[in-house]
Amino acid sequence: MSTVEHPASGIRERFGFWKRSYAMLIKEFIQLKRDRVSFAMIVMLPVMQLLLFGYAINTTPHNLPSAVLLQEDSDLARSVLKALENTKYFRFLYEVHDVEDFDNLLKSGKVLFGVEIPRGFERAVRRGDRPALLVAADATDPVAASAAIGSLGMVVQTALKHDLYIGDPPEMPFEIRAHARYNPAAASSLNIVPGLVGTILTMTMLIFTALSVTREVERGTMEALLSMPIKPVEVMFGKIIPYVLVGFVQAFLIIGIGVLLFGVPVLGNLILLALLTTLFIATNLSIGYTISTLVQNQLQAMQMSMMFFLPSILLSGFMFPFAGMPAWAQYVGEALPLTHYLRIVRAIMLKGATMQNLRFDALALALLMAVAMTIAVTRFRRTLD
Repeated sequence: MSTVEHPASGIRERFGFWKRSYAMLIKEFIQLKRDRVSFAMIVMLPVMQLLLFGYAINTTPHNLPSAVLLQEDSDLARSVLKALENTKYFRFLYEVHDVEDFDNLLKSGKVLFGVEIPRGFERAVRRGDRPALLVAADATDPVAASAAIGSLGMVVQTALKHDLYIGDPPEMPFEIRAHARYNPAAASSLNIVPGLVGTILTMTMLIFTALSVTREVERGTMEALLSMPIKPVEVMFGKIIPYVLVGFVQAFLIIGIGVLLFGVPVLGNLILLALLTTLFIATNLSIGYTISTLVQNQLQAMQMSMMFFLPSILLSGFMFPFAGMPAWAQYVGEALPLTHYLRIVRAIMLKGATMQNLRFDALALALLMAVAMTIAVTRFRRTLD
């Protein structure tokens, strides 16, 4: 015997579907409203991206930090320096009189360009000897160096127009030789591969540590762990040390592949690189641990890690030239561990830099690690009380 479905029951079923769906929708909105961290991330992420790309990112950087090795203080030499500054690409911060100081400024990354004006320069120009003026560029970041090097052609005419000739000179009485140091072929792989070491370590160390601690809390195993005779600092170190080894494996893989497949050189001391990489890994793990004490679940831990990672890749000099950013963006970048580690890894691998050249960035990493660990331990103890 067949049963015939009453039309009213079908209508009730359809209305029931929409009613239940509407109830579920309201429930999700209420839950989202209660999860203030996730709601804040929804608003802050697009706003942060818009502000950073709109105000901080500049692919044609100007006013790049420069130094001059001034072996002759003459009117023509000063005119050449003024003409270089008038291109808006060079900003002279240092004046040195020793070749070693000149090289150290480039190796440490304090300047991107160095201009050498030789002794007897103006006299040679007036005699018609066509002396050469050297412009050394730190080409580890080809984007920052290429536009500035391309502007050198107009400098000769600008300088001579004020000092020796009215109008264009009949022939160029001196030449500017641009020397791209550390990456003369402007190969992008030499810039990107060392940067990837820091970028990948930042992402994985932050996320691994933040999720590791938060997972213990969600599963309820943290209470059992803390019931044991163990101190919060010991819990922190026990959580951090395994990931230091993980970070070493990742760094070894990236550098090894970069050397074997892309021909990236390693000119500096590998032991120094290993020590400073350990410091960088510990700094990121401390920040990840701090994030884990601020959130309530793994989703929030992931969201907050990405909130820290986004400005790190945009303001550290990995994707865009650091020296071309506005002053406020550079101040923010200096507070990010990745900014200092990128200078360290590129300087050791591509320039053969020593600890003397890198002491500022090493001290900055140590300070950031100390601050992050202090906050993490303080927050962790507070959650136990």
